[in-house]
Amino acid sequence: MYNFIIIFGFLFLGLILQRINGFPVRIYKQINTIVIYICLPALALYYIPKIEWSNNLLFPIGVAWITFAGSYFLFNYIGKKRAWSKKLIGCLIITAGLGNTSFVGFPIIQALYGEEGMKTAILVDQPGSFVILSTFAILVASIYSTGKPDGLKIAKKIAFFPPFLTFLIACLMNYLNFDFHDYVQALLQKAGTIMTPLAMLSVGLQLKFDRRSQHWRFLGMGLLYKLILSPAVIYLLYVVILQQHSKMIEVAVMESAMAPMITASILASSNGLKPRLSSMMVGFGIPISFITLVFWYFILQL
Repeated sequence: MYNFIIIFGFLFLGLILQRINGFPVRIYKQINTIVIYICLPALALYYIPKIEWSNNLLFPIGVAWITFAGSYFLFNYIGKKRAWSKKLIGCLIITAGLGNTSFVGFPIIQALYGEEGMKTAILVDQPGSFVILSTFAILVASIYSTGKPDGLKIAKKIAFFPPFLTFLIACLMNYLNFDFHDYVQALLQKAGTIMTPLAMLSVGLQLKFDRRSQHWRFLGMGLLYKLILSPAVIYLLYVVILQQHSKMIEVAVMESAMAPMITASILASSNGLKPRLSSMMVGFGIPISFITLVFWYFILQL
């Protein structure tokens, strides 16, 4: 209960601060920097060395890749059939294909599944969502906006992306069966715990609701895929077909049902891929996801 109070308390605090005249709302950029450069690397270095590796870890790692691939093929097919613009197709591929597996996902998974669930959530996020964001999402943004992807730029983004670098270091530590001293672990854990209030405050400061937009139909299609269809595919594949019923699978399904990623929305907007629709995918997706996540949680308890 305490974790949920933190989640919704800081989310609403961000929404309230948005409406205070003179408040520097764009401070969320500094908050995001702290989360990306300090909190996420700290969580990776704390949890990943403790994970016992097995083939079952491919299930959480595969979540983001399956979701993004599904988004790419679905919206390419529909978009070409209905003669959508390339920018609209690219916007939906990126914003519906990438979930908020860290900023929103980590606090919710920690609240529902505790420390053990976080080990799985890290695997969904680091080698999944963030690697895709740093590679294929940038490719899609480049191709669907200018048609000229910059391979060198993409390589640099991957090579110097802090969460990805620390993920590789943490994997090496796991392979060598090495972990930090207890004092360092305590420091990493503390750095990771501040992520929940900071992430939810950042989300609250960024949530926008554009009631006058002409993109309602596309918004509905994007959120239908992200919040309902993609977790349904993961559930059908993992639980029904492959008969997997562990807590790891529950966390994987829940992470697949998270709202669109804020950073993915920023990527789409900065490349001119329907900025208003990109903002709406996050602005409406996050609050709606709190309802759909309850649905998926109860489905998993059946």
